[in-house]
Amino acid sequence: MTVAGLILAAACGGSSGGGDKRGEQRAEGSSRPHPEPTPRRIWDRSPDSLAAVGDSITRGFDACSLLADCTKVSWATGTAAGVDSLARRLLSDPKKESWNYAASGAVMADLPEQMRKAAAHKPDMVTVMSGANDACRPTVGQMTSVEQFRADFRAGLQALRTEAPKTQVYVSSVPNLKRLWREGRKNPIGQRVWGLGICQSMLKDPQSTDAADQERRQEVHDRVIAYNTVLKKECAKDLRCRYDNGAVFNYRFTGAELSNWDWFHPSKEGQRSLAELAYGQITARRSAD
Repeated sequence: MTVAGLILAAACGGSSGGGDKRGEQRAEGSSRPHPEPTPRRIWDRSPDSLAAVGDSITRGFDACSLLADCTKVSWATGTAAGVDSLARRLLSDPKKESWNYAASGAVMADLPEQMRKAAAHKPDMVTVMSGANDACRPTVGQMTSVEQFRADFRAGLQALRTEAPKTQVYVSSVPNLKRLWREGRKNPIGQRVWGLGICQSMLKDPQSTDAADQERRQEVHDRVIAYNTVLKKECAKDLRCRYDNGAVFNYRFTGAELSNWDWFHPSKEGQRSLAELAYGQITARRSAD
């Protein structure tokens, strides 16, 4: 009987401690630390207030008259019915619930100070459209480096987070300057205006097909792509930030959407298109949010 009992115990996997090796392994496995869950992104598709920062595009420069800002047609905070800005689409009272701290000529290095001004209002959302002037320089060698661009954008986000940690950030991609060259060079007036010194890194000698000029334009184009990669990656690190996934960069605008004064900035029609693009991105449902 003793021998039979030992054989039965062995067959059943018994042990003197009454345990089960596989059971012990399961117990050990259950005590192992589990990986931390991925933080969920936060996004309210219907903000109640909005501040805008960036450059001359957001100021509506050259959209209404020569060499002048025209914020009433700004894609972000404009009040003009024909543009139907983000503020008009999203807010109940655009005049009281939106602020525009963009500045003509601004580069990414100006973002921290603009963000601090915007943060003072504790807006539900801040829109960012900046970077074109970092690539649009007198020469290719004067373009903002990718490393500096990244540092400036990070500093801008940090400035906002210090004062307004819960404000959402919508980041527009830098426009496609090479497409701007392709479209604007079709107009003789645009060519003459560009010759006065607008964005010479890209727009100098717009009709030239020399290898050096083509190489110069491609270098600017590559820099803009690098800037947009920075915006995408840095925005992804902030749970309340949404990048437009290249919507502005990829938009196939035409000459009708460029200012008739400089063939560089958006016209009223161009501003309307930017507002529509942004609204679609801001109100879209995304699985990661």
